[in-house]
Amino acid sequence: MSSAVYARIRSNPKFDELVRRRGRFAWFLSAIVFIVFFGFVLGVAFAPDLLAQRPFTGSNITIGICAGLFQFIVFWLLTLAYVRRANGEFDALNKEIVDAAAKEVQ
Repeated sequence: MSSAVYARIRSNPKFDELVRRRGRFAWFLSAIVFIVFFGFVLGVAFAPDLLAQRPFTGSNITIGICAGLFQFIVFWLLTLAYVRRANGEFDALNKEIVDAAAKEVQ
């Protein structure tokens, strides 16, 4: 693509909308990751006795291990949410922007 096409894309109001919506969603997901991860770290630092408790009598698994595994599940779900939204809403909006810029060139 030429620099003229890039200029048309950047000047399209839908491009600003795409950047704003995608950025806001990424920051939202980042905040969730930050809270979950550092919540776990703070739990390890300030409540080790709580995380060392066993959820079931005679179990070798602790609440801390369950919390650590829970993080993986949360992070996978957040990744799934981002991929679904990126492949659906964001890609559709991106296609509209590129198609509009390509029509203007022709």
